[in-house]
Amino acid sequence: MTKPLVTYAVEGDVALIGLNRPEKRNAISDAMIEALADVVERASREAKASVIYGAGDHFCAGLDLAEHLLKTLIEGFHGSRRWHAVFDSIQRGTIPFVSALHGAVVGGGLELAASTHIRVADATAFFALPEGQRGIFVGGSGSVRIARLMSVARMTDLMLTGRVLNAEEGERCNLAQYVVEAGTALDKAKEIARIAAGNARLSNYAVLNALPRIQDMAQDDGLFVESIVAALTQTSPEATERLDAFLEGRAARVAAPVRKR
Repeated sequence: MTKPLVTYAVEGDVALIGLNRPEKRNAISDAMIEALADVVERASREAKASVIYGAGDHFCAGLDLAEHLLKTLIEGFHGSRRWHAVFDSIQRGTIPFVSALHGAVVGGGLELAASTHIRVADATAFFALPEGQRGIFVGGSGSVRIARLMSVARMTDLMLTGRVLNAEEGERCNLAQYVVEAGTALDKAKEIARIAAGNARLSNYAVLNALPRIQDMAQDDGLFVESIVAALTQTSPEATERLDAFLEGRAARVAAPVRKR
């Protein structure tokens, strides 16, 4: 029996999505992108948050170049647009996605990670955009998503020079929000996903879909939309129950984090 290109499991409210081509460093083929589309849609139905991770030694080394070389111009265009659609279903879907990053997070792998809402990198993770050295250009939404995360100037540097960033450098460039010890990214990503899954669905949806759109708006337009979304969320039944719990002392108050020695 052929092994699945993408694995799927559910732990409580969290769906676990695994890239499963370790012998190819989880390089993304056309079949793999379709498998990913299917499980992302399934996770959105069956879970309240999801984690995407890579099997083997790497998260994802990017596009399957051997397959890409066989495509005509129009096939390459439609392939790029398909990646856009699948990654849009992650970034602007209905549930939060957390990526657990280790080893190579390169090219299309970085584009996939950039479509997730929270990125956890372990100490082995490294980030690169080698398309410039390959004579090609990013095609899986990197010019939009990665550039918005790390800035056009930083992305230009990676693409022109082939520079590779380690986990700490990636965090400084906003490619990861957490850096953890080697081998612990998946556990940390699950922990974060469980927390996000416990939020009100409507407020999660607003964070995933309103916040990035507001960032793309003019200031006055963004503030207007913020007021609409704030009014919608605060009048939902779940928000009313949670606010009552806080006012009645049944919910924990925000406290300063415990400092590590």
